[in-house]
Amino acid sequence: MTLPPNVHAAEPIPTAAKDAIEALMQSGDLFRYTAPQDAPVALLEAEFAELLGAKYALAVSSCSAALFLSLKALGLPRDARVLIPGFTFAAVPSSVVHADCVPVLCEVGDNYRIDIADFTARLDDVQAVIISHMRGHTSDMDAIMALCEARNIPVIEDAAHSLGTTWHGRNIGTIGKVGCFSFQSYKMINAGEGGILITDDADLVARAAIMSGAYEHNWKKHKGPNGAPEPELEAAFELWQNRLPLYNLRMSNLSAAVIRPQLPELARRVRDGLDNHDYVAGRLNSSPCFDVPAPLMPERRAPDSIQFNLVGMDEVETRAFVAAAEERGVKVQVFGLSADNARAYWNWQFLPEQVELPQTRAMLMKACDVRLPVRLTRAELDVIADILLASVGDVTGPMPVYGT
Repeated sequence: MTLPPNVHAAEPIPTAAKDAIEALMQSGDLFRYTAPQDAPVALLEAEFAELLGAKYALAVSSCSAALFLSLKALGLPRDARVLIPGFTFAAVPSSVVHADCVPVLCEVGDNYRIDIADFTARLDDVQAVIISHMRGHTSDMDAIMALCEARNIPVIEDAAHSLGTTWHGRNIGTIGKVGCFSFQSYKMINAGEGGILITDDADLVARAAIMSGAYEHNWKKHKGPNGAPEPELEAAFELWQNRLPLYNLRMSNLSAAVIRPQLPELARRVRDGLDNHDYVAGRLNSSPCFDVPAPLMPERRAPDSIQFNLVGMDEVETRAFVAAAEERGVKVQVFGLSADNARAYWNWQFLPEQVELPQTRAMLMKACDVRLPVRLTRAELDVIADILLASVGDVTGPMPVYGT
């Protein structure tokens, strides 16, 4: 039997990053504010903002840090209520709690996207919204933005899984007031750790930069679009200097040196990831036991994993399927069945308010997650799909395969 690929191995870091790291190691210039200009972190911010089509970017230690700083930069009062999806990673409600706010959870449907009716019902009681494009699945941003703009509620996009995804051709992360991205190892660009936020709001990015750790006059090394000085941004920094606490969530030059050479690879990775996903989705959807939800019409995804629902299977059968796939070498995570899963909302016992979301719970008990790194070949994708199909056959017995 052909062995399945190692889906946890990342692409090699480009040689240009190795050269940049060696130069930094020789100089010892690792702090983002040491150089008078053109530090790797500053260059990354300018390049990332231009790539996404935003005016400003702030590179920080993680996407969690970006979410936290975004909430703090909005100037929300203590105990402000922040609406988030019930299907997201624990870092999202954690960032809300860290910002002295209260997470309010809403239902998510079988397609992993926000239930707009439940979202609407909870919206009048909140002061901000975080939209998690969980695993790269974009909720109806047209409806969400119309609802929030009508109430003057700021929207933060948690785009940790969505670098390269577009909505009506517009980059995810640029639709809300601020977008937050991750450079953790399992994301489209890998620095091990790291995050970045983007916005067109000079006051917001100035507040976030100061709180990230731009103490004294280090804020003068933050520039506007194209690296040029900008009066609006400088005025905002002057206003907030020494008036905000410092949380020291900066990115180091080493991380930026790893990230920058990967930015030109993004378009290729997005293309290959989408091709891989859609190929495996087609194979899985040939079985009545699997349902891979289709994208929404305006959405063009940038996946490096695949999610699918098990159809007509109880918990015992679901666990048997997971075990059969693992025995063959493919790890399947069922969000609701994996012990202590950080994506199952009932495990967020730190929440100040507990809530039951029946629709979301039912989805999480049948929703499966399998990594599909963009580097996989068609033959490797076939091995994974063959194992998943054979494993579900072990549980359900021979079943007709559509299209054959």
